[in-house]
Amino acid sequence: MASNRKKLRKIRKHSYSASSSKNMIIHGDNNDALDVLRDQFHAMVKCIYIDPPYNNGERYTHYHDAEKHEDWIQEMTAVLHKLKLFLRDDGSLWISIDDSEMHYLKVAADLVFGRRNFVSTIVWQQRTTRENRRIFSNNHEYILVYAKNPKEFKSGRNLLPTTPEISSRYKNPDGDARGTWQSVSANVQAGHAVKSQFYEVVAPSGKKHLPPNGRCWVYNKNRMNKEIKNNNIWFGKDGCGVPRIKKFLSSSIIGVTPETLWLGSDVGTTKMAKKHLLSLFPDNPVFDTPKPEQLIKRIFDIATNEGDIVLDAFLGSGTSTAVAHKMKRQYIGIELGEHIVEYVVSRMRKVVKGEKGGISQDVNWKGGDDFDFYRLG
Repeated sequence: MASNRKKLRKIRKHSYSASSSKNMIIHGDNNDALDVLRDQFHAMVKCIYIDPPYNNGERYTHYHDAEKHEDWIQEMTAVLHKLKLFLRDDGSLWISIDDSEMHYLKVAADLVFGRRNFVSTIVWQQRTTRENRRIFSNNHEYILVYAKNPKEFKSGRNLLPTTPEISSRYKNPDGDARGTWQSVSANVQAGHAVKSQFYEVVAPSGKKHLPPNGRCWVYNKNRMNKEIKNNNIWFGKDGCGVPRIKKFLSSSIIGVTPETLWLGSDVGTTKMAKKHLLSLFPDNPVFDTPKPEQLIKRIFDIATNEGDIVLDAFLGSGTSTAVAHKMKRQYIGIELGEHIVEYVVSRMRKVVKGEKGGISQDVNWKGGDDFDFYRLG
């Protein structure tokens, strides 16, 4: 074991590995654990996801989520400073939070990471039923997203899988040998146009087309004629339509840019996550507001690739490590609560043995791999 991990004591009876595993579950205070891990994992983590206490004054099964605001924000700021040191240049930080402290946390994170390193705020529909006991039925939470280097993150982040609706746009009405395609506009806004982009296009039927008012053709005349000759411009089935560019599926980047509104029907809800936990621990009082595996999967789909290191410093019920394990990411999970053995270790053992809930079917999870359990101090 590396010298900077000497303060971590491996507990073999809670580990699931023949000798040593790259996957780590750590029982202890996250501030202290991050200090111990810093040298070994400095600038090596691709994605950090944290689901910290929201400080919303609620009493939950496993903890009372109420601190003085000043103490809570000071603690969060200290953790953020330490987490920043772990991120790769193309790495990102994702923080779950609700309305109670969201805006204050945003300001604190801006101070730590810099406002220019703020990427976006995800709105997650965490419930689909109406809550009638409050002034408003609060059906959403937030995920704040920061990047170590926004340009690096943008160039390295993944698109989401294309939807059936998008795939259905690609057709082949003219029987083109190159395969299915969709047509996109051949004219653009004329704000920065040059003179050569304004001209008359003659369709196969002889009909003449000028660009709409305030717009110009995307190509100059010579390029347009070449594209028409190469059958890359579509004038409609009758050959009279406004020219449009044929965009072939075979040459397209398949995937969609992630949006900032994540519906429960797509990434799961708290109710779905709780139902999953109850199936794993039918005789135990489970967490009140767990995150669904589908939600964490979407984060890892966007921010990581197989083999990347992910870190969760507020592990809770172990959702992030379960998802990372099933998606073949290397992981570090840190949790202070005494429930870590009863819930997290037990859950991870079930995952290794091929547990079928959560995202298992989505990723064709069959079981395997290992993890080590450590206690700090």
